Order: sequence, then C-alpha cells, then structure tokens
Amino acid sequence: MLTDLHIAVIGGDARQLEVIRKLSEMDAKLSLVGFEQLDHVFSGSSKKGINELEFSELDSIVLPVKGANLSGEVETIFSNEKIILTEEMLKQTPDHCIIFSGISNQYLDAICKEANRKLIKLFERNDVAIYNSIPTVEGTIMMAIQHTDITIHGSNVVVIGLGRVGMSVARAFACLGAKVKVGARKLEDIARITEMGLYPFFTDDLMKEVSDADIVINTVPALVVTAAVISKMPLHTVIIDLASKPGGTDFRYAEKRGIKALLAPSLPGIVAPKTAGSIVAKVISQILIEELKQGKE
Repeated sequence: MLTDLHIAVIGGDARQLEVIRKLSEMDAKLSLVGFEQLDHVFSGSSKKGINELEFSELDSIVLPVKGANLSGEVETIFSNEKIILTEEMLKQTPDHCIIFSGISNQYLDAICKEANRKLIKLFERNDVAIYNSIPTVEGTIMMAIQHTDITIHGSNVVVIGLGRVGMSVARAFACLGAKVKVGARKLEDIARITEMGLYPFFTDDLMKEVSDADIVINTVPALVVTAAVISKMPLHTVIIDLASKPGGTDFRYAEKRGIKALLAPSLPGIVAPKTAGSIVAKVISQILIEELKQGKE
C-alpha cells in the first residue's frame, strides 16, 4: 500500500487515468494537475493548478509518457492550462522525491540533475518494455491484417531485431502460421532465433532476405530499411516500423516506389491505453513501495 505518500500526477492522456486509478486504490494521496476537465472523481485525490501544488509535501511526481518538452511544457488532454515544470519547482520538493517519466530529454534531465532529484525513465526499464511488448504485438497484428490482402498464415514475414519487442513479434507471427525470418547482428541472437525454430540471418544480408517478403517489421531504432533494401522488396510488401521516431525506414523512398510503410511507435497507448496505463502504474507502485514507503515506516 502507498498510504501516507503524496503523489502529484501532472498531465497526460488516457493512460494516465489508469495510473491515477491504481495509485488511488493503493491509498496514495493524489494531487492531479491538468485534469480540471475530467469528470471522474478518484477517491483521495484533488484537482489543482500547477501554481497551487505544494511541492514541499510531495513524495513523487508522475509525468506523462513524453515527460516535458524542451521548454518544460507538460502535455495534457484534460486541461486548457499551460503547464510548465521548472527546476525551481523540483528544488522545493523533499530530497527523497522521485520523478517518473516515460521518456526524457535534455531539459528534463537537466532540471532533475540540477535539483538533485531522482528521475526514473520508465520506458528504459526492462520490465516495462517486456510488459509493453504484449499490446505492441497485438497492435502489430492488427496493422498487418488491416494493410494486407492476404492472411498472416502462410505469409513471408521478416522481423528486424531480436530485442524485447522483436522476440515477441517474431514468436507471435510464427504462432499464427507465418514463415518468419529474423535478422540480428550478434551470434548469440542468431543462436536464439535458431532455438526458437525460426529462420535466422545477419542484418548485413537484409537486402537478400526481403526479396520475397509480404510483411517487414522493423524494431531497430536506426536506419536499417534503407532505399537499397526497399528496392529489393516486392511492390506488395508492407513495412511496419515499430522503432521510436523517426523510425528505421526510408519512408521517402518507400513512398516513391509505391510500397506502404507505416511508422507505428507507442502502439500500447494507441491500441490498449488501459492496459498500457496499468503496466506503468504497476511498476510505479512497486518502485514507490521499495524506495519510499519502506523508508517512512
């Protein structure tokens, strides 16, 4: 339980509502900033403006997945208020205050460092990435069905990268009856792909391996699906790029050649915002219990 912990949830989208619900159920005291247009009332919570927040009382601050932009502005869809998070605000918090954000940037890194407050980037954690691979896989399957005129069963699927998402995607498409090739750079990954019963290849050979591809799924956050690679694909190939923006595909050349290429980062928040929010909430609550609650008892 999170009894006696005061947490400020600042801004966010539909995922943040599940975070608020979970933290409320665990008996945290919540201050909600950027939610004045939200009709739902959560037990133990109060809506406040950013200037009404008592930063000196906060044990934690939960920011949206995107954190804050380079000007310090925090995105919210439940408010017209412009919310700016500053270094001065963080310096007012107790020394033990933990800042949570999905991702970060130079601005957020800098103000947390200057204020000497711990910043946890949730989307860099292995546990969050593994949990998120589940709705990511479902969203990828949905996109493959929507944008092809063939069944996944029997199709030729090329997955690039055997990270947490790549492994889950490759396994799922194989279970649906696709003929799956997986490209990787490391020998140990080639061994794992072989152990999974899939066709392994080194990413240096990507041009050769896409010659019969119906679906190409990229998970590598670097330009790997180049113009040269796209030039070897059949015209009916669909590229689904799951890497963070700007992706790992030459979208300009794909369009020029007439190949459908889709950039699809953040699928969990799009296809299953409640589940995505629940994943974030679960990890936040576990960290708070481990790092803060025990210290208060």
